Amino acid sequence: MTSPIDDLYLVHRRSVVDADAMARYYAAVSALVREHPGAAGYLGPATHASVERLSAAELAAVCDTPEIVAGFRVPERSVSTVWIADRLVAAIAAEPRIEARWGVRVTGVPRPDAGADAAMHVQTSEGLDGPYDWVVNALWDGRLGVDAARGLPPPGTWSHRFRRSLFVRTSSVVTVPSAVIGVGPFGDVKNYNGRDLYLSWYPAGLAVEGTALAPPPVPPLEEASRADLIESVLAHLGAIIPSVAALRPHLESVRVEGGWVYAAGRGALDDVRSTLHRRDRAGVFRDGRYLSIDTGKYSMAPWIADGVAADIG
Repeated sequence: MTSPIDDLYLVHRRSVVDADAMARYYAAVSALVREHPGAAGYLGPATHASVERLSAAELAAVCDTPEIVAGFRVPERSVSTVWIADRLVAAIAAEPRIEARWGVRVTGVPRPDAGADAAMHVQTSEGLDGPYDWVVNALWDGRLGVDAARGLPPPGTWSHRFRRSLFVRTSSVVTVPSAVIGVGPFGDVKNYNGRDLYLSWYPAGLAVEGTALAPPPVPPLEEASRADLIESVLAHLGAIIPSVAALRPHLESVRVEGGWVYAAGRGALDDVRSTLHRRDRAGVFRDGRYLSIDTGKYSMAPWIADGVAADIG
């Protein structure tokens, strides 16, 4: 389930990056996309990828507010993570060579006495498991703790943030654009097929954050808090994008879902010096046949996974 038209990037007046700098960055990325050998296979037309800066009239048609100072139309598509997750689970269940161990928590991977390349065992909530020739630690919020139990040092800085967002189903087709408001602690909208949408507003959805090896406990979301969160997200996004405010009569269902955001950085998103704005310290960290994976961003996971699979073949 993929958004059918180009995404919009809207520049907030309190953005930590100005519109001209963003225009240069988008142009550079577009050039890389055009030159990529896989451009013809992208979700949308990318062989002639270019970024279009919205005119004043075009911008006003999307968000007639002084809070947004510029906008760009980019040759980018968004794929529903719910759609991907459902199919990933189905693929795992259908693959006879994968043994799924649901409900088991991994706590560590001790280094073998025989050397880094020896067979390994995995410490779990059900005891010691193995032996295994390779172990890939692709955990998200729990990766650093398992690395630490093996004796691997953490990155210089890191943070865990638990964010909640809205997954909306409408009773009829709506024409809300897919748009990201940046750069800073703002929000975004994804319209996948006219009726299934994703809505987030960062300050409202941020439930807890921490900088310890283990993420902090997540406060429960009571029904009153859930209603407040839905109202806050709709109100803040609707104040910028009127078509979001117009969704209210068409809401068939609203699910509040949350998840961890791990980053090898920390700080406030409204601070240009925050290392959260750098998400390039990602990749594969190897200790013998033990691999620890920092995907950096969700969209990088398939590319990294393909490389890991080829390496350990």
